Amino acid sequence: MEIFKLKPAGKDYLWGGTRLREEYGKNIDLMPLAETWECSVHPDGLSRIQSGTHKGKALAEVLEQHPEYLGTKVSNNELPILVKFIDAKKDLSVQVHPDDEYAREHEGDNGKTEMWYVIDAEEGASLIYGFKHKVTKEILRKAVETGTLDKHLQKVEVHKGDIYYVPAGTVHGIGAGILVAEIQESSNVTYRVYDYDRVDKSGNKRELHFDKAVQVMNMDIASGVNQKPRMVKYYPGCSRELLCRCKYFEAERIQVTKGFSFSVLDSSFQVLMCLDGYGQVETIDADSKPMRFSKGETLFLPAGIGKCLVIGEATILKVRC
Repeated sequence: MEIFKLKPAGKDYLWGGTRLREEYGKNIDLMPLAETWECSVHPDGLSRIQSGTHKGKALAEVLEQHPEYLGTKVSNNELPILVKFIDAKKDLSVQVHPDDEYAREHEGDNGKTEMWYVIDAEEGASLIYGFKHKVTKEILRKAVETGTLDKHLQKVEVHKGDIYYVPAGTVHGIGAGILVAEIQESSNVTYRVYDYDRVDKSGNKRELHFDKAVQVMNMDIASGVNQKPRMVKYYPGCSRELLCRCKYFEAERIQVTKGFSFSVLDSSFQVLMCLDGYGQVETIDADSKPMRFSKGETLFLPAGIGKCLVIGEATILKVRC
């Protein structure tokens, strides 16, 4: 059984920048480069394997052939998460995602609950997270029509290392100057509420989805935005910090100074995203070669691969179900 190094799909949304190419080594011929879908089996952006026996194949194809790589906790033999890097040079639209029930009935896709880890943020950068006060459909429609939606939205100043858990139904928008690692359900359903009257490359305004958005959004005052105290556990060679645990995924930040060991059990695959630094992953399998990685690279570790050892100096996000 092998560890897979992944090659992402790229997205050139109009709000994107150049940092993923210039700082994270993403050799993708898109301008701007707004997102890289690092670990994805979603048909709108398939990541591929760029190492070993399955080199060149889509991750979705390999997992279809080997559903045991997903683990016993995963139902429907389908990778339940999608992992991204996001470079917001400009503000994203004000948007909302539906929950699973609504998305499956109306879009034939999963809902989208997500988590953001702020890799970097310009001084004074902010994001939108829910409403400052309770609103109604009528209030929101008038605000969108008159360009005054901003007065109802809660804006939060963002700093490097912040985390935000964004349940389905939360109105949100990543602001300009923020670089994010996003862990989400495997979904591509987004309802735009407002897009600042911007136009695309063809000079057309992007479509809004107000009527669907108001059916799925939480119109109460947003809670749970403030950064909570987080416990860091220190070990010889590394520190580990649980960032988020929900019904869809669990994410940890690992600061490797020399090395750390962990096990990938039969219950779930794991994904490693290198945010900074470099290193290699070794397994106890004598036939398996160490997998080297560096800043910006993402690895998929099949369920049941066993005990692993990471050696190097790196900041890593470790994700599992």
